Amino acid sequence: MSEARSRGTSRTAAAQPDVPASEPERRKPERRTMLVGCLLVFTAQMATTVYLPSLPAVQHDLGVSRSFAALSVSLFVIGAAAPVVLWGRAADRYGRRASVLAALVLFVASSALLALNTSAWGLLVLRSVQGIGAGGAAIIARIFVRDLGGGDALARRLSVLSIAFVTALGGGQFLGGLIGTYAHWQAGFVVLAMVGTVGALGAATLPLHPGQGRAEQTGMVRIYLRILTVPAFLKPTVAGGLGFATIVLLQEVAPFVFQHHFDLSVDAYGNVGLLFGLAYFAGAVMVNRLVASAGSSRLMRIGALIMTGSGLLLIVLWLLPGVPLTAALVVFTALYCAVTFGQAALFPSSMAVAVSAVKDHGAYAVALCGFLAQSIAGVVATFAVLLHTNLVWAGVAAALSALAYALVRRDASNPTGNR
Repeated sequence: MSEARSRGTSRTAAAQPDVPASEPERRKPERRTMLVGCLLVFTAQMATTVYLPSLPAVQHDLGVSRSFAALSVSLFVIGAAAPVVLWGRAADRYGRRASVLAALVLFVASSALLALNTSAWGLLVLRSVQGIGAGGAAIIARIFVRDLGGGDALARRLSVLSIAFVTALGGGQFLGGLIGTYAHWQAGFVVLAMVGTVGALGAATLPLHPGQGRAEQTGMVRIYLRILTVPAFLKPTVAGGLGFATIVLLQEVAPFVFQHHFDLSVDAYGNVGLLFGLAYFAGAVMVNRLVASAGSSRLMRIGALIMTGSGLLLIVLWLLPGVPLTAALVVFTALYCAVTFGQAALFPSSMAVAVSAVKDHGAYAVALCGFLAQSIAGVVATFAVLLHTNLVWAGVAAALSALAYALVRRDASNPTGNR
């Protein structure tokens, strides 16, 4: 009798509604998730920026051409893009934690091997593997941020990730300049391995989505093809990819433009990266502050328009004859910052618009969005190794930005273009 009463009491207690957690308690897991997500995005982006100031040194030390050295950037971007849809599938099936830890193991291991590598071809292979790990970590970070909610709130959270991106954009380049001046360029890979390890420890402690196991019967390819038929997903995704490709193009040519054309030292070029970081930070803050009132679609269009205008002015800069070198340096840096600001507004807004257009299969939508953006950037980065003339690469950058604006100048989900 007492046992039955005890079981009844247990059932009654179990049936009691959970006491709502206080707002600070409820937000603690979200803040931890955002913190780790920011660290992973920071790590993935820094794998590019900490390396950029040393590209001329890589060219010299390994005895390779400028195009070969730049190819190590292109292959990193391609490596980050190629398996992104598979990372999305893994995150949905095996869970966010297991998948992101697998990506970080690849990243840390390849970074450690890069610190020891002395072969030119080994550099390319290991940079590709490093890209695979970095791309997986970055996209799964966005997936578990997407798990926190969609809509304009997602754009606000993605703008916070953009602040991590910008920290790596400016801070990574600054650190890379210091490494290039006071240490060997391979020391940067040691730093990346250490930061990746910290990211793995953080991800291991998060309460992440456990995955669906084998429960889901719909094929992966069928899901992705279905998502691709949604114009409100596809247009902003491609636009964000074109904007990202523009930034990757600038990152690939900038070390040679600043150090060879403008004769800046390695550490001076690293210092300039802080300006680019501030520009991206300003764009990310604008999205974070204005998305609730202006909306993601409008901010996406503003970003693409700023990038297009800045790209056209870059063409004008290289067309004008007799511009003093110092003046040209100031204008070029300012326009680079403007392009960076525009991308900071375009990318998180376009991803939020695209992913929010897909009501089901959120992890797949985020992964496909990242795959398309990275793939577009990878193709452009590979092509960019052939662009050694300032006017030519500036024309390509302007064309990419203009195409991005053409895709988003009207809201794909609203034919009138109004919110």
